[in-house]
Amino acid sequence: MAIEQITPGIASEQMEDSTNPAIYLDVRTVEEYEAGHPEGAYNVPVMVRDESGQMVPNPDFKEKVEKIFPKTKRLVIGCMAGGRSQKACQILEAAGFESLANVQGGYGGTRDPSGFIAMKGWSQEGLPIESGNPPGRAYTG
Repeated sequence: MAIEQITPGIASEQMEDSTNPAIYLDVRTVEEYEAGHPEGAYNVPVMVRDESGQMVPNPDFKEKVEKIFPKTKRLVIGCMAGGRSQKACQILEAAGFESLANVQGGYGGTRDPSGFIAMKGWSQEGLPIESGNPPGRAYTG
């Protein structure tokens, strides 16, 4: 199965699909998620900070996602720009998840070397956002 590459707008459309709605899985840090995320998104960070503050792979990522979602669930996976979410898609694909899409541009978009927006993210597209840690969707470690 190939990992689908989609824009934030397509992700939003897939989440609103009346026959098979996708779930947005935000794989950014808890702090990034708290500050703002797509409305309805779940948070399971693919990377976490260790004791020294360095970003390291979350050893519980795969198991946490497997506890929340069946492997047949349609997931759209996003981070800040698309790199961490692509890695998360690869981990979940190897674990047997069947319907995965990487949100290119993520929440914050991507920038070119000059600092100009190369690809708009969810927040720049004006799509629905919320902040905080919604019960049942926030990462609990």
